Amino acid sequence: MGKQFLAKGIDMSTGFKDFFETIGLTGTGLVNKGVAAVLAVIALRMLLQLSNDPQQALRKGGAAVATLFVAAVLAHYGDDLFATVTKAG
Repeated sequence: MGKQFLAKGIDMSTGFKDFFETIGLTGTGLVNKGVAAVLAVIALRMLLQLSNDPQQALRKGGAAVATLFVAAVLAHYGDDLFATVTKAG
């Protein structure tokens, strides 16, 4: 039969770590971006469900804008905010 060639072995012990490092995200960064995205979706849904009562609409709209602000801050500064929390030692 001829000589058989096998593919070179691949070390998968680090999982997707190498991939995420190449795009500039760590596991913590992905969690921060995911939480920020979920908060942004919740805030947009809150904005779309405003009532016809002006006082209640103002209250719910303010809460939605505040939630959107928290999502933006978390997306932008999340890595720095949680850097001390995730370091063991």
